[in-house]
Amino acid sequence: MVLNCVLHKLNIDHIEEILSMAESMGAEYVELANTQFYSWASLNKKQLMPTKTQLEKAEFVTQKFRDRLGNKMKIYFVMPDYYSTRPKKCMNGWGNVFVTVQADGTVLPCHVASMLPNIEFENIKSTSLESIWYDSSSFNLFRGDSWMKEPCKTCPEKEKDLGGCRCQAYMLAGDPTLADPVCDKSPHHHIVKQVVKDAENFLPEEKPIIFRTDSESRRLITEKNAGSLDIEESRLFEDNVVASSDKSRVGSI
Repeated sequence: MVLNCVLHKLNIDHIEEILSMAESMGAEYVELANTQFYSWASLNKKQLMPTKTQLEKAEFVTQKFRDRLGNKMKIYFVMPDYYSTRPKKCMNGWGNVFVTVQADGTVLPCHVASMLPNIEFENIKSTSLESIWYDSSSFNLFRGDSWMKEPCKTCPEKEKDLGGCRCQAYMLAGDPTLADPVCDKSPHHHIVKQVVKDAENFLPEEKPIIFRTDSESRRLITEKNAGSLDIEESRLFEDNVVASSDKSRVGSI
């Protein structure tokens, strides 16, 4: 049995109980996946970002379970991007392995790529998946390294991470062609450091979590279209999003 548990500031201190439960259930593989801050999680960064102390304690407890259980229960601990100094090879590279087909037939190289501006994603209803994968401009856009800017372009480590996450670069730096700000070589790395610093001092009760509800989605869309939404938050939505009358789709967030 494989068990996946998403961790954040509000539950990471219960990691010993979580692992004990997994052991009692007979789990063979456990992924302790710290929240990655996209979409609604990004709206709640301050409320959900664990502190450095919390992460260190969680890693210590995790290692104790690993030492005791060995291969009986393999445990994977995934750090939040914001505590790294190098970005992950997101989706193992844009258009390299993964493909997502949305309910309306839109084909994406990752599940949140529709937030990126000025990219026309093909639809499976009108174009074959083979053609989209091999020939579409959207899937070829960030393949290879010809699209890269400095510091990625001449970085000796670029093959390891391919510049990091395009969506994260857009969310934090406003340009999907820039280096992922998680990288400490990025001129925008200070944004990530500030988020981590804020997490150390923020108490969850200071601001309620924004839940993914129809009313909240519509409120945020209205604020985005009126230009009153925080610029980083506004990047989480597709451009020209309109709330549907039947409440079936209110945006990509």
